[in-house]
Amino acid sequence: MHAVGIVAAAGSGLRLGSDVPKALVPLAGRPLVRWAVDTLLAGGVAEVVVAVPAAERDAFAAVLPDRVVLVAGGSSRTASVRAALKAVDSSADAVLVHDAARPLTPPDVVTRVLAALAGGARAVVPVLPVVDTTVAVGADGMITGALPREQIRRVQTPQGFHRATLVEAYRRLPAHAELTDDAAVVHTAKVRVATVDGDERAAKVTVAHDLALAELQVRV
Repeated sequence: MHAVGIVAAAGSGLRLGSDVPKALVPLAGRPLVRWAVDTLLAGGVAEVVVAVPAAERDAFAAVLPDRVVLVAGGSSRTASVRAALKAVDSSADAVLVHDAARPLTPPDVVTRVLAALAGGARAVVPVLPVVDTTVAVGADGMITGALPREQIRRVQTPQGFHRATLVEAYRRLPAHAELTDDAAVVHTAKVRVATVDGDERAAKVTVAHDLALAELQVRV
């Protein structure tokens, strides 16, 4: 299977307290985006396209392998993936979309996603179970009921798709739509999404505390 990876890396570093794009913030001396790209390549992806802030293209090029294709990202995650998808070769069988903000995702997660696609899934995401009690809360802040946590999962990346399936889902999606991930994009096209096991190490780096925890994991 010829798989191409897309890394969404056009976000700012504001919530992380950084004056550079979040994907360029270092973790153990290596930018978050480099961790994400290396994970995809180690897991079996043949090529990688990275959506970056247009003004920071040179900075990203300096820290990524020459074989990585850079495209200008958009104002939202959805817009960035849409732009990167246009740079994916039409000969590719599969596309895996990964977040630069999940630097410590093990390559094994990539391998599981690829295996599910090879086995016939049109779309697949890595997930983890919810272990805490989960409740619904109304506009007034009061609990309205408990949710069955055995049916709830936390979704991670990389999320994998047959290329044609993802391209068609984005074609149908309104130009200014902003969804939280690509599983939501294909879901709007009524594509069933399969799941594989995720990994706790694939936690998202959003604020400074998350980065500190990731630094501790690297040192272990």
